[in-house]
Amino acid sequence: MAFVNLQNVTYQYPLTKTPALQNVNLQVNEGEFVAIVGPNGAGKSTLCYTLAGFAPHFFKGEMSGTVEVAGKESSKSTLDEWVLNVGLAFQNPFNQISGAKYTVFEEIAFGLENIGVPREEMKSRVEDAMALTGIRDLADRSPYSLSGGQQQRVALTSILVMRPKLLVLDEPTSQMDPIGTREVFGTIRKMAEEGMTVVLVEHKVEWIAEFADRVIALKDGSVLLEGKPNEVLTSELLAENGFGLSRYTSTAREAKKRGIWKKENLPVTLDEAVEGFS
Repeated sequence: MAFVNLQNVTYQYPLTKTPALQNVNLQVNEGEFVAIVGPNGAGKSTLCYTLAGFAPHFFKGEMSGTVEVAGKESSKSTLDEWVLNVGLAFQNPFNQISGAKYTVFEEIAFGLENIGVPREEMKSRVEDAMALTGIRDLADRSPYSLSGGQQQRVALTSILVMRPKLLVLDEPTSQMDPIGTREVFGTIRKMAEEGMTVVLVEHKVEWIAEFADRVIALKDGSVLLEGKPNEVLTSELLAENGFGLSRYTSTAREAKKRGIWKKENLPVTLDEAVEGFS
């Protein structure tokens, strides 16, 4: 059985007229790094909330179908039980900072405090997590004095320190520069290689193509397409449905119409484009 298993999941927020997710079937294997793409309103964040148990436990609303992670079903678990296995980094890191701690170190340790981890183990885990995400130099800073990109790293570190079985990330690099983005994607890739299961929502398709194992495209709350990154991210179906494509894919597709692009496959990354046009 898949590590993450969604069967016919439909979810509708309170006081809304249409479901945010409709008959979603999704399986993710343990240690797999899966990226979710889609236009605005496709249901990407709602899928994250569903995997993390916030929908429907926190947001309420109506849900049908089953959501299973590591053999446990969301509807048969409480939210405080569920979050011990599933960690969610929100799109806006400001929403994830507790406001209860004065320093980044204390902020990262906050979750461990809440579950009663011994002091020495807590200190070791926080230091290891900060080293992994490259924020040791921020340990004594106030979380509110940081840039948006730095806050996103703190939010990610606060999740990683809990050692969840499933890591769910909703645009974790939206406020980062290209260097920071590469570093964070590299960290996520490393965690997947060490056995952590990762579901990532992201618009930066070039990085998805380089680091993810599989891509799932959502449209209007349903799965439109899924497969290997280069197959999905260059699909005509995405272009026809308003998805954001790589600039290299768009350029090569136009070049192919004019007989300039000779390769069978279209590029997603700069390196693939350079090789194809050389």
